[in-house]
Amino acid sequence: MTQHHRVIIIGSGSAGLSALHEVRRETDDFLLINHADWGTTCAARGCMPSKALIEAANAFARRRDFAQFGINGAQDLDVDIPTVLQRVRRLRDDFTSSPRAVPEELGPRAISGWARLTGPDRVEIEGHGTHSADAIILATGSTPVVPDPWRAFGNRILTTDTLFELPDLPRRIAVIGMGAIGVELAQAMARLGIEVAGFDQRDQMGGLSDPEVAAALHAGIAKDMRLYLGGQAQIEEAGAHLRVSSEQGAFEADAVLAALGRKPNIDGLGLETLGVPLDDKGLPEVDTNTLRIGETSVFLVGDANGARSLLHEASDEGYIAARNALSTSPHGMKRRVPLAITFCSPNAARIGKGFSALEGQDYLIGARDFSDQGRARMAETAQGLIRIYAAPETGRLLGAELAAPEGEHLAHLLALAMHQEMDVRAMLRMPFYHPVLEEGLRSALREIARQLPGPRQSDLADCPKTGHPALD
Repeated sequence: MTQHHRVIIIGSGSAGLSALHEVRRETDDFLLINHADWGTTCAARGCMPSKALIEAANAFARRRDFAQFGINGAQDLDVDIPTVLQRVRRLRDDFTSSPRAVPEELGPRAISGWARLTGPDRVEIEGHGTHSADAIILATGSTPVVPDPWRAFGNRILTTDTLFELPDLPRRIAVIGMGAIGVELAQAMARLGIEVAGFDQRDQMGGLSDPEVAAALHAGIAKDMRLYLGGQAQIEEAGAHLRVSSEQGAFEADAVLAALGRKPNIDGLGLETLGVPLDDKGLPEVDTNTLRIGETSVFLVGDANGARSLLHEASDEGYIAARNALSTSPHGMKRRVPLAITFCSPNAARIGKGFSALEGQDYLIGARDFSDQGRARMAETAQGLIRIYAAPETGRLLGAELAAPEGEHLAHLLALAMHQEMDVRAMLRMPFYHPVLEEGLRSALREIARQLPGPRQSDLADCPKTGHPALD
């Protein structure tokens, strides 16, 4: 006999746990099914361990600036990479303790095993038969992309699923794929003293599309490693090593980090049983604002839908799907302003509409070069560029790309302004302390303000009337 539930959630990553949190607010009639590790990708293999590695690398890299500050003895410092990796794993294990405790907390409502759709309201669970539900949320996550021919090189091909488990790092590593993950890990390893070369078939790194900002990022990353961009990388045996080559050059490595992105975990999920069209990657069309597949009561969220593979987006999608799964009439929810950050040095970020998304449109640009920005010079981090895009008539903020010191904070400030649909003049009215990096942001905004139609305006707004004649 088929057991029925109000909601079935497949996958216990960030999106699945977000959905679970919302479902539990309304009902206990649910199942959570997960076939692999109960720690989320972010906490176990992604954003958290990578940032722990980056923090260690950046701390060690600061020794290069000590002489500029009048601090001596930097030449006597060294790094114990096995200890660095032990700390990464110790922090990782702490970050994953909460999601790993979910099965024990939920008891029989949490099932470890494979699950497969057998229709728009039915799921077959390994060892537990068939279950049905009013709504099904698919949050099955993603897996690192590794081309099949590379698997012949065995454990010399690393991914983010295996890198942090190493007791030590190979002395020479080629990183193929210089998107956000590749750039972050390549620079971190290089700053820890590993000889690193980065390869990508694109000319730009870190998810940037603005050629001027991308050039600024390239200049910063090239200080730490060799870069071979704009050509397809090939791998071949070279004695005890691997030879990685492209049209731009070659590098002999002890191991290769495959950073080609991640693919949704949909193989064997049974999406073909939903009666909706699937694209050439086997994915159905998903409504961005409801996360619903067609007219079904099935929702595809997080990395599994391949749309916005970021933790905060996955959490939002789990929430949206859960609210709609519990509702009799799904409704769309406004998504946040797009925000993507690469935690390299300088930080790279894309906020709102990037340069490529504005192709063919009219817009104004305000820019600031951080190579001579006062606060950055004090910190010996003077490098990078920010470019902000705004509507030509109103000055409304459309988007930005940056490669700048502490750019993660500038990016959040811009994202908030865009969420509030602010224009350049409104943003200029906020206080800018001195001396801060945000003054570079102000310079870029002022450049746009000078291009806007109408009379020049002060950054200060006129005082509003109080309603008391004696004061007004």
